[in-house]
Amino acid sequence: MNRRHQAIPLLQAANESPTLAHLASLTRDSSARLRAIEPLIPPSMRASIQAGPIEGSTWCLLVKGNAAAAKLRQLLPAFEAHLRSKGWDVQSIRLKIQARPNT
Repeated sequence: MNRRHQAIPLLQAANESPTLAHLASLTRDSSARLRAIEPLIPPSMRASIQAGPIEGSTWCLLVKGNAAAAKLRQLLPAFEAHLRSKGWDVQSIRLKIQARPNT
């Protein structure tokens, strides 16, 4: 049997698959959380931070470099409190330092 597969847009695939729909929802939620705390992040550090995965009441931020992570650790309690005040169930924020590519 020779079947031809037609490409479908990612949004359509996500809407038709419960697993993809859930992942898309988590991605949107993670991005919204980052936007919510952005005013609390020093402007010079904003480019070093990306929204990461959500696992239950733990959210992960992806950070470029140890120096940025060290500063962010000091701000985590404020981030957590701010997100809870906005209705998110965030009990902790985990930082994951992204390795810089070798140059």
